[in-house]
Amino acid sequence: MTQVHLLVEGRVAELRLDNPAKLNALTPDMLAQIAAHCDVIEARADVVVVLVTATGHRAFCTGADINAWSGLAPDDFARAWVRGGHRVFDRLARLAKPTIAVIEGHAYGGGLELAATCDIRVMSPKARIALPETGVGIVPGWSGTQRLARLLPEAVLKEMALFGRSLTAERALSLGFVAEVAEDPCAAAVKIAERLKATSPRATEVAKYMLHAALGEDSGAMIEALGAGMTAATADKAEGVAAFRAKRKPEFPGS
Repeated sequence: MTQVHLLVEGRVAELRLDNPAKLNALTPDMLAQIAAHCDVIEARADVVVVLVTATGHRAFCTGADINAWSGLAPDDFARAWVRGGHRVFDRLARLAKPTIAVIEGHAYGGGLELAATCDIRVMSPKARIALPETGVGIVPGWSGTQRLARLLPEAVLKEMALFGRSLTAERALSLGFVAEVAEDPCAAAVKIAERLKATSPRATEVAKYMLHAALGEDSGAMIEALGAGMTAATADKAEGVAAFRAKRKPEFPGS
C-alpha cells in the first residue's frame, strides 16, 4: 500500500505522508517509499524544490508507528529500525534540491525529526512539536539528539527530550526553528517556493552543498561533490579522459 505519495506540479515536487488513520505515523514501508521517492526527485532536472506534507489537519506526523517497532529484539531495533530510519532521513536531508516541511498538525518524535531534515519549515499556529520518546521508555532515534541539536538551543532541546515539554508554533518561530507560522502553511510554503523561479537551480544546489559542509551535514561528501563539480568542468578532465581512452600519456593544459 502506498502511504507516501510523490506529486509533481510544474517545478514543485510534493512528498506527502498519507496515513491519517494513524496520524501519519511512520512504518517500514513508508520509510522505504520516502527513500525511493528521493531517488526519483534527485534524478528529475525539472524539479527545483520539494514540499514535505501530510494528509489531514491533526498531525503532520506523530513519529514511528509503535506497532512496527515495539516487538523488535534489541539488536533489530538498533540495527534495522534506528539505523535504517537514519539512512532514509539522511537521504532526504541531503537532497540537492531545497526542501520545505509543511507542518499543519503536530510533529512528534520521528515526525519532528522528519521535519528537521528539511531546509526550512512552515507551521500552523495550532501545531506543536515534541520529543515524547522517554515517556514510552526509549530515546529519540532518528537524529532528535543530533540534527536537532544544530537547530534548537541546548536548553530548549533538553526541555523537550528530557522533560517532555512541547513547543508551540509561536515559540518555534521565535527560536528560528520555523521560517513562518501561517493559517495555511501549505500556501505559505508554495509562496516561498515560488521565489526559486528567480534563482539559478545550479547555484542554489551548490549553495546548499556549501551550507551543509559548514554545518556538518555529511560535510565530507559535500566537499567532495563541490570539488568533483569544479574538476568535471575543466579542460584537464576532458584531456585526462581522452588520454585514458586513447591509451596515451595526458598533456594537461591546466585549465
